[in-house]
Parts: sequence; C-alpha cells; structure tokens
Amino acid sequence: MTRVLLINGSPAAVSRSSALLSHARGALEAAGLEVSQTSILDYPADDLVQARYGSDSFATFIEEVAAASGIIVSTPIYKASFSGGLKALLDILPQEALLGKAILPLASAGTISHLLAIDYALKPVLSVLGARDIEQGVFAVDDQFEKVDGGYTLKPELVERLDRNLGYLISRVQP
Repeated sequence: MTRVLLINGSPAAVSRSSALLSHARGALEAAGLEVSQTSILDYPADDLVQARYGSDSFATFIEEVAAASGIIVSTPIYKASFSGGLKALLDILPQEALLGKAILPLASAGTISHLLAIDYALKPVLSVLGARDIEQGVFAVDDQFEKVDGGYTLKPELVERLDRNLGYLISRVQP
C-alpha cells in the first residue's frame, strides 16, 4: 500500500498546522492511502537542538521518510520563515532523503504578508534534501480557520484549496 508521511512542524500540540494535517489525513485515508504522522514534539528537544544525528530517537523518522511515497510538511510561519524545530528535524535527514517523493508543503501564518514563505524558505530546504516533485504549497492565514472546542477547523475556501492540492499529491503517489 502507498504510504504518505505527515510532518507537523508546529511546537504547539493544538495548532493550525495540525488542523491542516488532520484534514489531509482524512482525504488521504479516504483515497485508500496508508498514512503515518510525526511531529517535532515527538523527539527530545536536546536531540533536535544539538543536532544529534546519530540519536536513536530519529531512527523511526528516517525509516518513515524512506518508506513514504509522499510527504506533507505543515508548519507555522514565524518571522517570515518556517519553524526552527522543523528545520532541526529536517536537518537530521540524509542528503537525498526526499529524492523520488511527492511533497506537499502547507503553512499557516497570521497575515498574508508571509505568503511567499513556502517558496523562498521551505522549498529550498526540501530541494536540498532531494525533493524534485514539490506541489504548489497551500498557505493559510489565521482568519481561514475557526477555533472550535480547543482546536481549529478549516473554513470552506481553505478546504477547497487544500483538497485541490491533495488531489494532485494523491494522483502522484497512487499506483
């Protein structure tokens, strides 16, 4: 079965980034794909910050990346770039870990002024890791979410854009 790995780059357990991934998971599973998920919160902060590449804590992550046909990376945008925790996690990967994988970047930010952060900050890092098949990212601003029951839901316009890009990713990874 085709596997897609979801990577949450948010330092918060409940976030807009996780809401984007939750919606993506539902769409991928509905398409019959196997989905696994990881978060920067799943790894010891000391291992991430000190770049302990050989730490056993990253073994499963590296294996999941290797086994995935597609990867969705979701991150908040801080100071015009993606989260530092996500950068630290991506730094753990071998040089061409994303070669041959379909990638869909997702980002959320407070304002539209960070619209290009996916293109000028995240995509170059993904490319250095071998990603060549990077879908157009989905950028969302805070007012495209509704806060409900201690979490977030996506407003219809955001759902439409996300579903369209998920469709592209699904078409690339399905056998």
